Amino acid sequence: MLTILGFVMIATFLVLIMMKKMSPIAALVLIPALFCVFVGKGAHLGDYVLDGVGNLAPTAAMLMFAIVYFGVMIDVGLFDPIVRGILRFCKADPMRIVVGTAVLAAIVSLDGDGSTTFMITVSAMYPLYKRLKMSLVVMTGVAATANGVMNTLPWGGPTARAATALKVDAADIFVPMIPALAMGLVAVFLLSYALGLRERKRLGVLSLDEVLEKEIEPADETVLVGSGGGADGRTSLTKKTTGGAGTGTDAETDAEAGSDPESDDDGFQGLDPDRATLRPKLYWFNAALTVLLLTAMIMEWLPIPVLFLLGAALALTVNFPHMPDQKARIAAHAENVLNVTGMVFAAAVFTGVLTGTGMVDHMADWLVDAIPEGMGPHMGLVTGLLSIPLTYFMSNDGFYFGVLPVLAEAGQAHGVGTLEIARASIAGQALHMSSPLVPAVYVLVGMAKVEFGDHTKFTVKWAVLTSLVVLGSGILFGII
Repeated sequence: MLTILGFVMIATFLVLIMMKKMSPIAALVLIPALFCVFVGKGAHLGDYVLDGVGNLAPTAAMLMFAIVYFGVMIDVGLFDPIVRGILRFCKADPMRIVVGTAVLAAIVSLDGDGSTTFMITVSAMYPLYKRLKMSLVVMTGVAATANGVMNTLPWGGPTARAATALKVDAADIFVPMIPALAMGLVAVFLLSYALGLRERKRLGVLSLDEVLEKEIEPADETVLVGSGGGADGRTSLTKKTTGGAGTGTDAETDAEAGSDPESDDDGFQGLDPDRATLRPKLYWFNAALTVLLLTAMIMEWLPIPVLFLLGAALALTVNFPHMPDQKARIAAHAENVLNVTGMVFAAAVFTGVLTGTGMVDHMADWLVDAIPEGMGPHMGLVTGLLSIPLTYFMSNDGFYFGVLPVLAEAGQAHGVGTLEIARASIAGQALHMSSPLVPAVYVLVGMAKVEFGDHTKFTVKWAVLTSLVVLGSGILFGII
C-alpha cells in the first residue's frame, strides 16, 4: 500500500503543477500532508516535516547566501567579460544564443554547484531571450540538461555518493565514464543547435548591428541593448525581418515560452554596462575572492553554507562599505532569496513525508523485486535505466544510499562488477537536475520567471533522451 501511495503522491504532485492547478510551494506542502493522513500517520506529520527541514536547512542556508554572494558579484561586474564574450558569439542569432546557453552552463558547471551555474547563466542570457521574445523554457531546459551531465563530476555529488555507498574510488567511476559523458554533452549541444534553429525559424533571421550609438529604428525593427559589442559595452541588436517576434507563434511555442510572448519587457535589464554598482577597481579582488571560494568548496575546507556566508559578508563589506548600500544590495536580491528558500523548505515537507512514512523504501524495494531474474546478467543496463526515473522521483541520497547497494548486491550475484553498477548509476543525472526535489532548479525557474510546470513539460523528454545517450554510449564503449 505504501508503494502505491508513494507513486500516486508523486504523480498527483506532478500533474497538478504541470496543469497549473496549484503552485509548486502549495503542492509541495499540501499534497504530502494529505497523503500522510491517508497513510494513517497524520499524528507524526510534525516530526516528518521537522526532520525534512533539518536535513534541508544547510541547503537552504547555502542557497540564501550563494544568491546574495553571486548577486553582488554580478552587480559589481565580475561576470561582465564572460557575458560580453558570450554575447559576441551569440550576436542576435537565436541559434547561437541557445548554443551559447548550453556552452556557458557547461563551463560554469565545472564548479560543481548547480545554483551557481543557473544564477550566472540566467543573468547572462535572460536579457537576450526576453528582448528577442525567445522561449524561456528553451533556456531553462538546455541549462538544466547541460548542468545535469556535468553534475557527474567527482565533486558534483552523485559520483561521490556512489563511491561512498559502494566503497569504491570515485576516480574509478568517473574517469572511465568520461567518453560516455562527453557523448552526453555532445547530445546537449546538438539539442541546443536543433532548438536554436527552431527558434530562428520562428523569429526570423537576426543579425548584429555594429553601430555603437542608440538610434530610433523604423516600426518594423527592434533595438536591443545588451552588455557586449563595442568599446563602451553597448550593442544594438536589430531584427531584420518585418513583423514582431511573436508573429507566427503557435500555441505550443507560446506555452513553452513560459510567459506571454507579446508582453513587454518585465524590467530585467541584464548587465547594464553603466550601472552604478560597478566596482572596476575591485575587479581582481572579487575575482580572487571567487576563485578562493570555489577552491575552498572543492577542497572542502569548510562546509559550503559557511563558505558562502563568509563570502557574502566579505563581498558586501568590501564592495559596499556604507550601510545603506549594503541594505540596498540585500533588498535587490531578497525576492530571489525568498522564492528559492521558500521552495526548499516546502520541498522539506515532501521529502520528509516520503522518507518518514517509509514510502521511499517500499518504492525502492518494489522496483528491485520487479526486476526479472533473466535480467540479472544485465544489471548494468538495468541500473542505468532505473537511475533515470529514480533519481528524478527521489533525492540522490535516497537513490545512492538506499537503492544502489541493493542493485549492486543483485549484480554481484550474477557476476556483474560493482564498478560497472556504480558507473551505470550516474547515467540519469541529466534528468535529475530538473527534479522537483532539487533545490537548484528553483533558482533556475525563479530567476528565469518560468513556471515549474512549463519547465517540466518541456525538459523531461530531452533530459531523458540525453540520459539514454550517456547510458547507450557507456554500453557501446564497453564501460558499462
